[in-house]
Amino acid sequence: MSIRSAQRWDTVLVWFRRDLRLHDHPALYDAVAAARRIVPVFVLDEALLRGRWPSANRAWFLDGSLRALDAQLRERGGRLIVRSGRPELVIPRLAAEVGAEAVLVTRDVGPYARRRDRAVAAALAADGRSLHARRGLLLVEPDDLTTAAGAGYTVFTPFWRALQRIQRRAVLPAPNRITVPIEIDAGTLPVAGRAPAQLPAPGEVAARERLRMWVAAGAEHYHERRNDLSGSGSSRLSQDLHLGLLSVTEVEAACGSPGAGPEAYRRQLAWREFYHHLLWHRPELADVPFQPRFGSLFRSEADDRDAVTAWRQGRTGIPVVDAAMRQLAATGWLPNRARLIVASFLTRHLLFDYHVGEDHFMRNLVDGDLANDNGGWQWTAGVGTDAQPWFRILNPVLQGRRFDPDGAYVRHWLPQLAGVPDARIHEPWTMSPPEARAAGVVIGVDYPAPMVDLAEARSRALAAFRSVIDRGQPAIGAGAERGQPAIGARPTA
Repeated sequence: MSIRSAQRWDTVLVWFRRDLRLHDHPALYDAVAAARRIVPVFVLDEALLRGRWPSANRAWFLDGSLRALDAQLRERGGRLIVRSGRPELVIPRLAAEVGAEAVLVTRDVGPYARRRDRAVAAALAADGRSLHARRGLLLVEPDDLTTAAGAGYTVFTPFWRALQRIQRRAVLPAPNRITVPIEIDAGTLPVAGRAPAQLPAPGEVAARERLRMWVAAGAEHYHERRNDLSGSGSSRLSQDLHLGLLSVTEVEAACGSPGAGPEAYRRQLAWREFYHHLLWHRPELADVPFQPRFGSLFRSEADDRDAVTAWRQGRTGIPVVDAAMRQLAATGWLPNRARLIVASFLTRHLLFDYHVGEDHFMRNLVDGDLANDNGGWQWTAGVGTDAQPWFRILNPVLQGRRFDPDGAYVRHWLPQLAGVPDARIHEPWTMSPPEARAAGVVIGVDYPAPMVDLAEARSRALAAFRSVIDRGQPAIGAGAERGQPAIGARPTA
């Protein structure tokens, strides 16, 4: 039920979080319809900005998006109110200051977000006010898409089928005017400075332009180009979906034309949806694997810090892995295929716990998203919702040959390998002495030797996983999933 049909107020707060837009914003739409005055507010929450995974890239992009949101609000007669502190203290205090009877928000699914909202709701209720959550983060709310038993889905394919059968809500327009109490102090945002990496332009206007260009020029060929390591097949909307500069409902509608490309893209949106639903129903997955039976196989960072550091810095001696890790450091982003390759290498060839990679991604990705990053890393490590992935180990040499056949991606991020012949670019350690001299590359000097023998490492990983299988510990779930999902805020490619 919308507020328009239920109740009217004099003043309400609209508390922005992961919904920094004016278009297709159900909470804002209802607030404008139900109240005479709107107080748009954002809380600089230290628990998110400097908590488990502080990220300079996301902080910069968030700052720019908030400034862009404020500019959009001012064009409509409003402005963004900024406050710092704990939301359960800040929001009730601000509501009392402006005389707001209610606070409207977009519902979030993460464990911290749910705890935060319960605390805010309780504090508001103690003062005679109320918190109202609206749709806007997902295509369908987790409560509305469950199995016949009333539980959340844990296998993607039946989830995808069920999701396709549910009618979507209407895409809502942006408000023409927003009236804000003129006496309220707007507060200030800290100075962001220069972008720490090569990041896209922040804000809803820039995001909507990216969507327009993607629909016009990229979506049709998505199924053919989505795995290109160059990233040319990507929509590059992942950071926009993460911060809600675009609603996933509007993105899906914009990519609703028939064809293999749009269909493949909508499937990626569904993977994003799947992992958010999974986290809602199983909040413990933020910390523990879906399938804990393989946990004893993996190493922690303390077991070999040098190896983890080499992976993070792009010094493994495996060109496609190193190129991807250097791209991540430089741009705060990776194409989907690159994410899968580096994740498989870390968790399978090196047998490190997926938390090691999840942590690094969340600290560096501008689109770092708890539900999708965690779900993707668990899936790739073989401890997630796919019941049969333990034998799926990506060979980075073969992946490089297939998705970077001319070596352009590797040469861009590893210029010291520029002279290596195409036939050797993904395994330069196999160059003959004349080839190495002609390329001007001495393996072990100009570029590292491989830190592991790929065949031996693969055999070691398979034996380790098989040892658990042979002990008779069954998988959770049923059926292998096709179509490797992206890691991070979906879709990355």
